[in-house]
Amino acid sequence: MSISSQAELVGMKAISEAVAVTLKQMREYARIGMTTKELDEYGRTILEQFGAKSAPKLTYGFPGWTCISVNNEIAHGIPSTATVLKDGDLVNVDVSAELDGFWSDNGGSFVLGNDINNHSALVEASKEILYKAIAAVKPGTRIAELGRMIQGEATRQGYKVIKNLVGHGIGRSLHEEPKEIPCYYDRFNTNRFRKNAVVAIETFISTGSSHAYDKGDGWTFVTRDGSFVAQHEHTLVITDKGALILTKSNGI
Repeated sequence: MSISSQAELVGMKAISEAVAVTLKQMREYARIGMTTKELDEYGRTILEQFGAKSAPKLTYGFPGWTCISVNNEIAHGIPSTATVLKDGDLVNVDVSAELDGFWSDNGGSFVLGNDINNHSALVEASKEILYKAIAAVKPGTRIAELGRMIQGEATRQGYKVIKNLVGHGIGRSLHEEPKEIPCYYDRFNTNRFRKNAVVAIETFISTGSSHAYDKGDGWTFVTRDGSFVAQHEHTLVITDKGALILTKSNGI
């Protein structure tokens, strides 16, 4: 989507506020001993307060209101009564939704309770690299060069990036052009960011694996080597003055 009017910007700000607040409150609500299904149901109540609809459920029939991934799960984890959150878990919550024809996407990883498994450095690296990426986005910037920067920062800090999960355009639907904003340098990607475009930029920073694999449930992506991945994501508008982060109220 390209913002062409004040009304469109207002619409994007409204749905972005909904997903950002939902993500923030879900993170604050998460407790040791809680199931991911309970956490997801709480997220549903927040979205409903805004009048927003779950984007993965609306678009793909996803079996949950939000995506909640734990430990070696990377993304699109299905909320379940069988998954009980434990002290030190690496948890990722991804909230995307629609409101009045506008769509926004927001995600973040965090450590639940005490960092007994030493995931905090990974989480902070993912967050830091995302903000460096956002700062580098300008009209005309090659998407491939942004991927090079993200991958370079990850390598410098001793991590890898997941290559088959990507950011994307968003606005009037969940996934729009540009279809792929990867975390690595893809020399075949010649697309550039356009002025006033709305995009969701994501970092997938890994302790080992470079690829995500289907867990076998048709939704969840996992690592196969026991490595861990932290993800952070913001929806933003690209302007001449830099990126306007629409989901900044999530507290990440």
